[in-house]
Amino acid sequence: MTKKLNRFVKSERLLNRRINRAERQAISVGKGFLNVKKYNRFLRVLGPGLVTGAADDDPSGIATYSQAGASFGYGLLWAFPLMYPLLLAVQESCARIGAITGKGLAAVIKENYSKKLLYMSVGLVVVANTINIGADLGAMAATTQLFVDVPFALLACLYALIIVLLVIFVSYKHYAKILKWLAITLLAYPVTALLVGQNWPEVFHATFTISPKLDFQTIYIFVGMLGTTISPYLFFWDTSEQVEEEVAKRNLKKIGEVPNATKRYLHNLRLDNFVGMTLASLTAWFIVIACASTLYANGITQINTAADAARALEPLVQGFPDAGLVAKLIFSVGVIGLGLLAVPVLAGSSSYAISEALGWKEGLYRKFKRAIGFYAVIIASTLVGLAINFLGIDPIKALVFTAVFNGIASVPLLFMIAKVGNNKTIMGDYKNGALSNVVIRLAFVIMTAAVLVLFVSFASIG
Repeated sequence: MTKKLNRFVKSERLLNRRINRAERQAISVGKGFLNVKKYNRFLRVLGPGLVTGAADDDPSGIATYSQAGASFGYGLLWAFPLMYPLLLAVQESCARIGAITGKGLAAVIKENYSKKLLYMSVGLVVVANTINIGADLGAMAATTQLFVDVPFALLACLYALIIVLLVIFVSYKHYAKILKWLAITLLAYPVTALLVGQNWPEVFHATFTISPKLDFQTIYIFVGMLGTTISPYLFFWDTSEQVEEEVAKRNLKKIGEVPNATKRYLHNLRLDNFVGMTLASLTAWFIVIACASTLYANGITQINTAADAARALEPLVQGFPDAGLVAKLIFSVGVIGLGLLAVPVLAGSSSYAISEALGWKEGLYRKFKRAIGFYAVIIASTLVGLAINFLGIDPIKALVFTAVFNGIASVPLLFMIAKVGNNKTIMGDYKNGALSNVVIRLAFVIMTAAVLVLFVSFASIG
């Protein structure tokens, strides 16, 4: 009897242990399922902010940050802690304008300010975007020539055609997903910077110690860094895409309707903006570090060709039979991928601005037949940008010049964003807070001062 009782107790204990183990496994699976759900929910939140941040590091941005690293080593890393909060505040304000009004930036300016301010704003963004489109298409063509012996003009035309067809025939909902994944190509630079091995105390000291120089070359690259980080096309694109995203999710029927700005909606907007701008800034920081530790450290201080820029990625592929060729391939994928992402953003930004100013139907969610003027501007912007490449301008130098021009064009547009974001009539209870006002106005002051110093230093050279 005692033996039977002992066997029963032992079997009961074994059964309890198995039940406890099964419960722990079930809890673990449940937590994993919840984590997956949270992760998927987080990915769904990412949209216009992530795409805008990825487009911020377009070929022009890659070239400008690469030149900064090659020319000055770690010498301009101090610009990033300065630019990052400015970028966050400006783009969050632009996104909030779209979220609260249900309209793009040009439409808001048209309804509340004079025609002079409207045409000045639209004119600046269209000119800046067209130059940027041309430079990006040229860079994509020049990069492709590293592998194929095809005429530059033919390649540039081919990329322009591909982009136009994608924008017209691929729905925004699907195209936005493509744009998100193209941003992955930027990871090559952080990986390279980590593989090379850095003197991290020196890197962080250079990052958080302001040491500006006032010679023309330094100011030129600094204005370019400002212009490619805080760019005119991002202002108009991000504002309109917040509305476009709501239409795609069927929360709005069309652009112009006022969204339901719930706390969750605005929280998701800020999260999306934060993730996009943080990734853009971190990637740009790593591009400078990677080029400083590979190009500058080996005496390559000028990037004149796509092949020069590609050398920065050679440490990433050391040990491969032909490291130089593989580095060029990775660089090319990055430039072409980001170009395919950025050119539609640039052309779309111009199209939103012009369509809103002229009262045309707009939106990537509309079919071509229902927004012919909107799509015609996208096509025209791409073709005019393409034409710039036939003027004999060096495609790599054009990228840096484009960034500098964006810096100049951003100054009056930042003034307008500050006015709109702080206008209670337009924004109601969601107008800029005190901190946002200070940072956006600081962005205006810093970029104005940098541009003025650039002009003065250029005049002194002449």
